[in-house]
Amino acid sequence: MIQKSLFLAVGLMAALSQTAAMAQDRYRERPPVVVSPDLAAPWVMQLTGPQARAIATSRQPAQPRVVYRQRRGIFDSGSAAQPVAMRPAPIRSQLEPQWLPQIVRYETREKPGTIVIDTNNRFLYLVMENGQARRYGVGVGKPGFEWAGEHKITRKAEWPEWNPPSEMISREAAKGHYLPAKMEGGPENPLGARAMYLGSTLYRIHGTNAPWTIGSAVSSGCIRLRNQDVTDLYTRVNVGTRVIVQ
Repeated sequence: MIQKSLFLAVGLMAALSQTAAMAQDRYRERPPVVVSPDLAAPWVMQLTGPQARAIATSRQPAQPRVVYRQRRGIFDSGSAAQPVAMRPAPIRSQLEPQWLPQIVRYETREKPGTIVIDTNNRFLYLVMENGQARRYGVGVGKPGFEWAGEHKITRKAEWPEWNPPSEMISREAAKGHYLPAKMEGGPENPLGARAMYLGSTLYRIHGTNAPWTIGSAVSSGCIRLRNQDVTDLYTRVNVGTRVIVQ
């Protein structure tokens, strides 16, 4: 009985050895890799081994590594063999709380209904009764374009058209930015949803198509608010309203 078991065990081992030898002989040369015509597909680029790399790159010329530089960051397109589409970071649309409209204590001798603009702190105050004011965050003139003075609102306009002054057109052209001679009112217009013109000057209190600039010194002297804020202010003041810029 023992001899019979030993005989069967030896026979089984021999059979397994022969099967392994046949398998090694069968797969001694790896079969060719067949890939999709879309050699840029991510799964193709995960293949390993020199043969796969040769197939993946033989029909697809190497692409240069591209780095997109945006105002708010640097975005890499990925490796040359697998370009990746990158979306630019979203532009900041929400403001810090201090720039949002709110009722504040405001001691002043100015009469209710007067607008006082504090350019240093980037606030516009609409004076109210009982030592209070409605305060809005604003964008003001950039360095070299600051100004102070007193005017009255001489005109109001909804969705105003924009006619850049010739000085601004020339100034921006020198930087490689070419402005239109005229731009109709609308969401893309830099004057935004509303405008209140100050005296006979070119200065205005207006909306903006760049709300993330509120709280900054970025304009050519105008006072800008978010569109929803300038619309609110627009309904609270009339032509003839006194405006103090300080």
